[in-house]
Amino acid sequence: MGIANWEIVIGLETHAQLNTASKIFSGASTAFGAAPNTQACAVDIALPGVLPVLNRGAVERAIRFGLAVGGKVAPRSVFARKNYFYPDLPKGYQISQYELPVVSGGGLTIRVSRGDTAEEKFVRLTRAHLEEDAGKSLHEDFHGKSGIDLNRAGTPLLEIVSEPDMRSAEEAVAYAKALHALVRWIDICDGNMQEGSFRCDANVSVRPKGSDTLGTRREIKNLNSFRFLQQAIEYEARWQVETLEDGGRIHQATVLFDPATGETRAMRSKEEAHDYRYFPDPDLLPLEISAAWIDEVKAGMPELPEAMQARFERDYGLSAYDAATLTAARETAAYFEQAVAATDAANAKLCANWVMGELAARLNREEKDVAAAPLAPAQLAGLVARIADGTLSSKMAKEVFDGLWNGEGKDADAIIEAKGLKQISDTGALEMIIDEVLAANPKSVEEFRAGKEKAFNALVGQAMKATKGKANPQQVNELLKKKLGA
Repeated sequence: MGIANWEIVIGLETHAQLNTASKIFSGASTAFGAAPNTQACAVDIALPGVLPVLNRGAVERAIRFGLAVGGKVAPRSVFARKNYFYPDLPKGYQISQYELPVVSGGGLTIRVSRGDTAEEKFVRLTRAHLEEDAGKSLHEDFHGKSGIDLNRAGTPLLEIVSEPDMRSAEEAVAYAKALHALVRWIDICDGNMQEGSFRCDANVSVRPKGSDTLGTRREIKNLNSFRFLQQAIEYEARWQVETLEDGGRIHQATVLFDPATGETRAMRSKEEAHDYRYFPDPDLLPLEISAAWIDEVKAGMPELPEAMQARFERDYGLSAYDAATLTAARETAAYFEQAVAATDAANAKLCANWVMGELAARLNREEKDVAAAPLAPAQLAGLVARIADGTLSSKMAKEVFDGLWNGEGKDADAIIEAKGLKQISDTGALEMIIDEVLAANPKSVEEFRAGKEKAFNALVGQAMKATKGKANPQQVNELLKKKLGA
């Protein structure tokens, strides 16, 4: 049959580390990169007699997320103990939320490329709940032994659980990227996947096309890059299909993805909720969130990506694609708006083209974020203004862009003056040059009149050469056609 005859069903569980300065139940620091076990206090290592105290900042970030996804923020939620034994879990249980999470429902709209077009899809969210992270087991450079680093123990997490609404690895990656952009946009998580601030578990199952019955799922743990997420889902789906078509059965399990081999391997049979023996944590009161508190958080919320996208389309006349691209990251959207504010609003489309084109390409090539761009929005706006008024051709503009990027001048005008890059747009001067070109190239003129279109391009080239590339190409074309009676 092959995989084309099967439907892949995917749900993601994402752990977003909340960007509070201290841990969720203690005052220990959450800063990354400290020496092992230097940021684990008595609460984190579960010394007898210590009590957890909930971090208000973590709750506010959870409320912010609930508002951003259109979910319901629970007026009352409960912390529970999730019991399991692992060496980097000092208490023997993790404080999490189970039956009553802080956020339920809501969803995200994702854009998925389908050839030359992009389709929108709404992915529903089941819940988002607060919990603490465990420590970390270290298995290298310990002479055959393992070490335990408890710096991460107690780090605040928001676990975001989707419904099984995705049907391909591409959709799962689009959802993960949209969620990653959102938690950064609303400033609740730095999104650093290399440091473990944002990591995904993928629940994958397959079923024959046309079936409404869910297959047995396997959970792929701790995927910390979008590329690994896609590779892991694609491999796992193929493996499940091949297993079923060979007459085998899928057993519910937790699996790991090995980037070196591109394969998943079973780690343990998948636990059910009852295996964790959840019960309300007796050391923590129920979390009560008043309507006034929600209103207070709402008042401090930034404009959300979808609302900003609609505004960019309405106010700046941008296409849906351009608006979606510019609002994919809050920093990019801010850069674009600052550039437009520094020039004429009529130049918004031109600003968008340069932000999405030359600026994005240069940032990508040098592996920089837009916040680290050496070219300020106002400098780009100055460049765009000189393109719009005909001072610069597109080729000249790229040369000015390079000069601004490399710090060769404070603004576009300074670089234009220093390099003599002003475009010739004077009709009288251009007519004299074109007359000279026509007189010097009678053969090309004859060939054009005989119907050879290439001859016209040759004449344009000669005119541009005569002006050392400074002539306005559009005017050259128009004047040549006029002179040749075309």
